[in-house]
Amino acid sequence: MTDWTAVRAEDFAVPADRPLGELVSELSELLRSADPTERDSTAYSTLATWIGRGVLSGDQLRELGDEMARRFGDAEIQARTFAPLILDCIVSAGVYEASWVPPFERWYVAETDLRGYDAKLGWLHAVAHGADLLGTLGLYPAVEPVEMLRLGIGRLLTPTEHVLRDMEDDRLSYALACTLTRSELTVEDATDWLVPAFTGITPVGLSVSPVNTNTTRTLRALYVLVDRGVRLPEASDVTPVPHSAEIKAQLVEVLRLVSRSYF
Repeated sequence: MTDWTAVRAEDFAVPADRPLGELVSELSELLRSADPTERDSTAYSTLATWIGRGVLSGDQLRELGDEMARRFGDAEIQARTFAPLILDCIVSAGVYEASWVPPFERWYVAETDLRGYDAKLGWLHAVAHGADLLGTLGLYPAVEPVEMLRLGIGRLLTPTEHVLRDMEDDRLSYALACTLTRSELTVEDATDWLVPAFTGITPVGLSVSPVNTNTTRTLRALYVLVDRGVRLPEASDVTPVPHSAEIKAQLVEVLRLVSRSYF
């Protein structure tokens, strides 16, 4: 087994004593580890660095992406939640397969373990990690942006007893804002994805549910990004959101369901 501590200490230099394919396979398996140091500090950090530096070939990235897509059905929560992070790196590097999207979509709305941090397992962050991939796919030309917008609101409106507490709402609002910068979106595209919220949110006075809380916190953050513009990945300045006035008006109508007496 490779001394991954030494690899990190040497700025993630690729070990020369083993084939790259074997190294990637070992790191891929470590992504399933219940040990957060092995999974996060070693496997994820090394793979993300190598992908960003172009160490892996296109075929190797596709093979790794296929494995990550299968991980969405893994029995271990940490295996499921680190799969989108690696797919995010792969797609950001310019390698994309349409077959990766449906498993991601099915998992993102169906995942029931929404813990951000666990004392033993470390960071899990299903909603946040999924949001990172959602935002990258939302910007990718081959992906329909409306599909990602609907996925985001679907995740928020899925019944849960868990209240998000580790900045997941900001991560998802940023992903949605990035997707809303796509120039091909019509006014209807940019606003109609919010329609399910009118029936998915319980009106004020009846209950204060986790769904209400998670959804409204995310949409309030989204309002700010739509209003101010969003700084896309690696961009030096903010990008205006097309149809911002119409999107903000629709967001206000949704938010008034739980804040009717405030504005």
